[in-house]
Amino acid sequence: MSRYTGSTWKKSRRLGISLSETGKELRKRSYPPGQHGQGRRKLSNYGLQLQEKQKLRFLYGLGERQFRNLFTEAAKMPGITGENFMILLESRLDNLVFRLGFSRSRAGARQLVTHGHITVNGKKVDIPSFRVSIGDVIGLREKSRNLVVVEDALEVRPNVPEYLSYDENARTGEYIRLPRRDELHPDINEAEIVEFYSK
Repeated sequence: MSRYTGSTWKKSRRLGISLSETGKELRKRSYPPGQHGQGRRKLSNYGLQLQEKQKLRFLYGLGERQFRNLFTEAAKMPGITGENFMILLESRLDNLVFRLGFSRSRAGARQLVTHGHITVNGKKVDIPSFRVSIGDVIGLREKSRNLVVVEDALEVRPNVPEYLSYDENARTGEYIRLPRRDELHPDINEAEIVEFYSK
């Protein structure tokens, strides 16, 4: 299944979660889109599990196969599968570029990476799914530091998470530790996703 390129606002309302993590999509109309959006609908257990899976998949902007492969990898790791899965998603380069505030969205961060504007430990990396390790330093290439889109994003940047450190002068960020579950999205029930893939 290819990556979703439709309206993220409609998808946010359908799933009941802000995919941009700003809350703007649900501020005026928190119910699903369409003429039957305000009607009540009861989901089956499978429907609830599928909805949680779709929330997380669209939040990070992954295709189904890539998402499933990452889950399979998380299931083989020691510890809690659901938490491992969310940590693997959070450790993607495009996500951390977004978290550092170089872009206003994950889609924009993915484009920055793909176009070769991002470095990891001083070397250009153009693979959005690149897994950043603890201690890696993420930065902008010399010629990319004054990009208008980056300047605009940094002006409205939210707080950088505690598992990242940011150097304002160098415009670099370091992945100093793995995030804890309480630092990740609170509206995701990862246990439902584990149940979905366990069938």
